[in-house]
Amino acid sequence: QVQLVESGGGSVQAGGSLRLTCVVSGYADCAKTITWYRQGPGKDQDFVSTINSAGATDYADSVKGRFTISQDNGKNTIYLQMNNLKPEDTAMYKCAAAIHHSPLCAAAAGRVYWGQGTQVTVSS
Repeated sequence: QVQLVESGGGSVQAGGSLRLTCVVSGYADCAKTITWYRQGPGKDQDFVSTINSAGATDYADSVKGRFTISQDNGKNTIYLQMNNLKPEDTAMYKCAAAIHHSPLCAAAAGRVYWGQGTQVTVSS
């Protein structure tokens, strides 16, 4: 079983910073891709950033230059450093894990696992 727990959300003023954390448990030795999504009030869920076990990253255009995703493989923890926050960043942020296929990880591969989310509120 793969479980994800997010933390680090909160309320900040525009221009402030927060660091979100996503701790992944289960199948720790399996290669995986972790992705942050967010859903603002009255909006669809959007892609924010992603990182894989090799360290390759990608970002939504709206957060490039402001957000940085990183990982501590030894702790199975993924961080999302968010700087220069804007009111439009207000959303519920969730991390999701996709376990890569391999003989040892086959039981967990093929589906996406989600955390419960952490709320980020940015006031102007």
